[in-house]
Parts: sequence; structure tokens; C-alpha cells
Amino acid sequence: MFWQTARHRLDLSTPKVMGIVNVTPDSFSDGGAFASTAAAVEYCRRLVDEGADILDIGGESSRPGAQSVSLETERQRVLPVLEVALTMGCAVSLDTTKPALMSEALAMGLDIVNDINSLSAPGAVEIVAAQPLCGVCLMHMRGNPASMQSLAVYGDVVIEVRSALAFRVAALRAAGVHSERIVLDPGIGFGKSVEHNLDLLRRQRELLSLGFPLLTGWSRKSSLGAITGRDTAGRLAASLSAAMASALNGASIVRVHDVAATVDALKILLAAGLLAAGSNQSKDK
Repeated sequence: MFWQTARHRLDLSTPKVMGIVNVTPDSFSDGGAFASTAAAVEYCRRLVDEGADILDIGGESSRPGAQSVSLETERQRVLPVLEVALTMGCAVSLDTTKPALMSEALAMGLDIVNDINSLSAPGAVEIVAAQPLCGVCLMHMRGNPASMQSLAVYGDVVIEVRSALAFRVAALRAAGVHSERIVLDPGIGFGKSVEHNLDLLRRQRELLSLGFPLLTGWSRKSSLGAITGRDTAGRLAASLSAAMASALNGASIVRVHDVAATVDALKILLAAGLLAAGSNQSKDK
């Protein structure tokens, strides 16, 4: 299984690590630490050195309750960082919901559009479809970051997330986006309770029946704090445990803050033969 992106064809026979670069003053975990261009670029270099396969750069916080920022503010935050990150040799992703910014970044050579709204904004599907190779990650979320936690009501969260993602996949396929360009994200923590998130982890392989690779993002999430009693800074062990459980349960990409520790943890699973090639594919296929 591969993920086709603008400049890289990523082999997903073993899990890949996506390093989070928040160029924001208000992200829940590291808001403000990399808000300047210089700090963000240096952090990108550090994550590549630590073994990140993908850099995921974002200029707008999506924490619960977060308010949106203007297009110009987001542009000023991310485009100078993207320009340098695109020279670092790894795949580069932009975490944004704004079609105009997607278009500008893709013109610069961006590899992946990572959209928490699954390209539901007017024009977003068309912008991605116009690019012959760029990758896209479609994430499940109800509402928006300001409202999502009030919408965390499901009959069966796994079935409903799978159905919603299938609907968005159909929109991309109808627009001519090749299936190898698409990755799906169940949206851990986005409009879900702790138990919803755990259900998605326990039954994660049911999402693989859609036939697409999965990206999961458990890193430092509040659900881990609710389970362990740890604050954000103390959630490394919980984040690693959740990422490894997700990888063992079929995730092809894990989106994390702590790249070096995650890379090392995956090496142990690989050395033990617990992540054999093809383990991230559905057994139902």
C-alpha cells in the first residue's frame, strides 16, 4: 500500500511518522513555542533529524473551543515555514481548512493537504482534484473546533465515522482524485468523548474496510489526560502507548509531537516482527 503525494510515493507497508509543527500562539500542547518563522523552521529540521517521514505544518489551532483565524493571518504564519520545509527532503503536509491557502501552498509544491473538515469547504475538492498527484488526508469531525464537543452524540461511533468518511471519499473519487492519494483520519478528540475515542481504537480495523490507509492522532490528547490524570506535558508515555496500539491495529501513519520517541517505539515493534509488511491492511479485504 502506498500514499501518493505531490513529490513522494510513501511506502506504507510499515507505519510512517508525521511530526506536528504548530505555527500558532494557541495550540493546546505547544502553542507559542514555534510561533515565529525561525523557531518553526528550526523545529522542522529537528523533527526531520529525529526521523519524521512527514512534516505537518499548521497555522490555526483546532483545539476544542478554538476560534478561526483570518486567511491572511494563517498565510503569514505558514507560507514562510513551508517554503523552507519543502527543501528538507521529506514529505510536507499543510493542516488547513481554507481552499485559498491550499491552492497557494500546492502551487509552491506542497505534498499533502490535511483538512480536518474533509475538504467540505466550497471549492476545496476542486482545488485538490486539479492537482494530479498531491496527497490528501480526510478527517472526521462534527461541527467545528468551537462547537464540536457539544455534538459528541453517536449511536455507534465507529459505524457513523466510517459512513461519514465514505461519503467524503465518494466526493473526491467523483472529482477524479485517485484512491492512492487518499488517507483517512477518524478524528480522535474531534467531537468525541473519551469512550468514543477508545471505541475507535478498539475497533479501528473496521475503518480499514473502506480500503484506504488510516492516519491517527492521539498525541497528548485530553482523553489521555482523562485516563491517566496527567497534564499535557506529562502525557508522553500515554501518547506512545496509544500510537503503538493504533499502529498494531492497522494505522499507517501516526501524527505525533514526540517524533524521536515514537520512531524508537516503532523500531521495537518492527524488530519483534509485530508490524510485518501488510499489517496495516484490512483483513476484510
